Amino acid sequence: MSGASLRASVAGLQALLILAAPAAGVAAPASTASTAWFFDDFNYPDVAAMQESGWLLRSAAGHPGIPGARWAPEGVGLIDDPMQPGQRLLQLRASTDGTGPGTTQVQVCHQRKYLEGTYAARVRFSDQPVSGADGDPVIQTFYAVSPLRFDFDPEFSELDWEYLPNGGWGSDKTRLYGITWQTVRLDPWLAYNQQHEEFAQLGAPGKDWHTLVMQVADGRTRWFVDGRQVSEHGGRNYPVVQMSINFNLWFSPGGPLPQGGEPRVYEQAVDWVLHARNVVLSPAQVEAQVAQWRRRGTSHVDQVSPPIRALENRCDF
Repeated sequence: MSGASLRASVAGLQALLILAAPAAGVAAPASTASTAWFFDDFNYPDVAAMQESGWLLRSAAGHPGIPGARWAPEGVGLIDDPMQPGQRLLQLRASTDGTGPGTTQVQVCHQRKYLEGTYAARVRFSDQPVSGADGDPVIQTFYAVSPLRFDFDPEFSELDWEYLPNGGWGSDKTRLYGITWQTVRLDPWLAYNQQHEEFAQLGAPGKDWHTLVMQVADGRTRWFVDGRQVSEHGGRNYPVVQMSINFNLWFSPGGPLPQGGEPRVYEQAVDWVLHARNVVLSPAQVEAQVAQWRRRGTSHVDQVSPPIRALENRCDF
């Protein structure tokens, strides 16, 4: 879609929102006729049903994480939400004893068909393990990515939220990254990207749920945490090919992992995830749309068609 047509689409959506707003200052949900949606509330009876709707569970070895670690499909689970009766949560569970063979990491990926528009997810971070001693450089994520075909692939695209409660990537600072990638070489590492670092603890009990939004339009990506814009990127660091939507939980090779003792187990949870193709939505509009679907009992929407040229759906990066 051209910049002009995307702006026209946004303008039309804004007009609908103004007409439909229930009261001044209250966001209205976007019209479902205005765009193609992907929405998942993770209200599945089991993981097999989740896979049938298009999610892949990673088992392939490789980047990122600790060399020798295993990507464990059994680390993906669905649990009842104790705070929202009738709702379920996607749960990711990873563990480490500080060695590669003693480490499991976990990743889920949706189909590779997402590019411009709005991405959003409500994610629960954690600052401490659910068992074992704290201190491992664990990384908790929500991101969209295309495969890296070779070093400095010009078509590589990635939009990445990463929460590092115990540091990692060579720094011990607690932080949330928002990163827009141009391209990368993995070994030896050399990356071209724009990034924002939010230095805050976001995984304390009672303050661990956060809504993350990425707006991708007109050559710019805008990043929001809990309704607050924290960064804007652009230029060469703008996605150019369709990406898959992903969540993963892994351990940074750039930080010391204490070895020995009881394995440390970490968890991350996801309440819902959304993509609105070719439409820019504010965080308030995203929340209003999710609330509308829930009032209607709608737990899954998938209107985003794959590209005309079929792309391989992978879960290994």
